[in-house]
Amino acid sequence: MSSRFVDSPEQAELARGARAFVERRIPVAALRGVRARPADDRIDRALWRECAQLGWAGILVGEGDGGAGLGMIEAGLVAEQLGRTLAPTPFLSTAIIGGTLVPSPALAGGDQLVALALDETPFFDARASCETIIRDRGVIGAKRNVLDGPAADRVIVRTQDALAIVDARGPGVTITALDRVDSRSVADLRFDRAPVIDTLSLDHLDRAITRATAALAAEMLGGADAVFATTLAYLKERRQFGVPIGSFQALKHRAAQIFCELELTRSIVRAALAALDANAPDAEPLVSAAKARASDTYLLATAEAIQMHGGIGVTDELDIGLYYKRAMAASMLFGDAAYHRDRFARLAGY
Repeated sequence: MSSRFVDSPEQAELARGARAFVERRIPVAALRGVRARPADDRIDRALWRECAQLGWAGILVGEGDGGAGLGMIEAGLVAEQLGRTLAPTPFLSTAIIGGTLVPSPALAGGDQLVALALDETPFFDARASCETIIRDRGVIGAKRNVLDGPAADRVIVRTQDALAIVDARGPGVTITALDRVDSRSVADLRFDRAPVIDTLSLDHLDRAITRATAALAAEMLGGADAVFATTLAYLKERRQFGVPIGSFQALKHRAAQIFCELELTRSIVRAALAALDANAPDAEPLVSAAKARASDTYLLATAEAIQMHGGIGVTDELDIGLYYKRAMAASMLFGDAAYHRDRFARLAGY
């Protein structure tokens, strides 16, 4: 195995610490608690400040701005652990996208949450035409499915000519929180001459989306790995005809397939993260390959978990259904598997 896929002692410690923290402070039960709250109140800001104290909010922010000054491999390690418990945090929107586009001490300290308002249709397409405009220093338009939109302090809005930064709580911004199947914090946003605080070149957008996509693939890997561990434990403890059902050859084969897919996913996700840190020429196709593979693996692992748990696999009493819902939603976030296979082919010249 290439040395770039092996965690350094510092990275291994980061992963261990992240796993211990999410298991203690943000277990799957935290998502169940979030489901019971209104759709516009699904981010615990006090908890996010705790994450910030661990360096997660500013993981990509330079030390000069109060951040940890780390890279995408480290961000992926944290994202993977958050995915293991379906942790309801603004890591993707604030730490990854915000840390890439608008790094600041407030963001790194966990005091400022950021959202990227990109899509105007139900489906992700980074190259889709944009109807949102800036007129007289105000943003006019509407965006759909804005990740962490209900909790954001600042919104980065893609317009025809620039990325416009607006105050999410300021005049001219209407936030409609959505109650999604996976209980993630999402909103539709409408802008009616919302005052522009600052602008960024559209050239910065691709880098932010690529980083977020890679971090999401790592998060999905964590979720798939966690649900597979739960399934293995069940195969060993559930008995039928006097023996554990995991001894049945058909179930062994299905479990082995998931294991293989997880290892393939782990390798391509780590390769994509490393390529981003190295500014490698193949970074973008590797990220698309990672997202496509992670989407397929997460859906396979959760669907098989439901089947191998039998009838109770579809009940809300088990956490498996929560992982399945997250897999369905995450597979479409920042582009589904088909989108990224097509993107990989285009980047390869096909």
